[in-house]
Parts: sequence; C-alpha cells; structure tokens
Amino acid sequence: MATVDPNAVILTGENPFIRLSVTDGGPNTTDASFWRITFSPGGPGHVLYLKSELTDGQLRIYSDNIAMTRWLQSTVQGMLNAETADLSIPVTEAMFSKRGDTRDYWTEHLQAGPDEISLTWYDIGEPLLVHTQPNDPPERRYGVCTILMPALGARLTVNGRHASGQAWPREREGRPFSTCALAFSESWTEAR
Repeated sequence: MATVDPNAVILTGENPFIRLSVTDGGPNTTDASFWRITFSPGGPGHVLYLKSELTDGQLRIYSDNIAMTRWLQSTVQGMLNAETADLSIPVTEAMFSKRGDTRDYWTEHLQAGPDEISLTWYDIGEPLLVHTQPNDPPERRYGVCTILMPALGARLTVNGRHASGQAWPREREGRPFSTCALAFSESWTEAR
C-alpha cells in the first residue's frame, strides 16, 4: 500500500461542527460549521457558517478572510451543505479566539462588531480516524482524512443567549459518535 495519497491536497485545518435539535431525529434548531484553515488556495483564516433560531433561521457567515470563505463556499463547504454555497450571502468581519483542552472542553469564540458568539463542545469521546477518497460516492467530489472527536455535549451562544436543543448520540460504523464533533488534523483532497 502506498503511503502517499495520490490526490491533490486542497485544504488543511479544522472543522468542528454543532448540530442541535430539540428531539432526537428532529429538525436542527442550530447548524454551525466552524473552520480554522491553515492552508487553502484562499489562504489561511477562520469562518463560521451559522443558521439557528438565534439568527432567526437565517444563514449568517462570519470570517477574518473573505477570499478563503468564498473559496470554501464554492468547494468543500458548499458540497457539505448546499445552502452555504450561495455567494450572495454577506460575510461579516470577525475576530476569533479559542480556549480549552479536548480532555475537558473546547470553546471557539468570535467577536463581530457588537455580537459575541461562543461554540463549546464537552463530554468529548474517543477519536475516530476517517479517510475517504474523492468521488466515493460519486456525488462527493472531495475526499478527507480527519480525526473526529464526538461531543455528547455542545452549547452555542449569541450575545449570551443559549441556542435550544442538544447534541444526540449516534454511531459511525459501529463506533460511538454524535451530532456534534470536533474535527482536527483535517485534510481535504480532490482527484488529480
């Protein structure tokens, strides 16, 4: 088996996410996709794609690198969630910070003008190493190699208001997983 993946690496970074719902299997009350990118054609940076009852059900985008954000929308993020591929959605400038330790909790914080948003993951489980190839399945253009750490607890706040709903336990190929997870050491690829 070859040790070098033959595909082109198009981005590296982290992509923790939060999907909250009031009932198990019910509609998401919050869908948050956070990215900390270290390498991409649009450069490094941070972005949060957020749709929640705290945003009145509207998709909001916060970033410190608009070029990277738009590139991500037109590629990987747009593939993962077609709603986020709309390049006409305004991007709000934000400053980002993080704190915590995956042994206890992890918090991503952003300040966008007067708005403060915090995303916290806790009750973090055992990591899973996931590796997929581009075009497998055919409608999934990009491949990924990532370490996913399921979080059985997650909280999102906007200006001190807590999003409703909760994380729900899941399984992924027989391993404990969740509707919320930290995704570290993430590398996305496309076929050469």
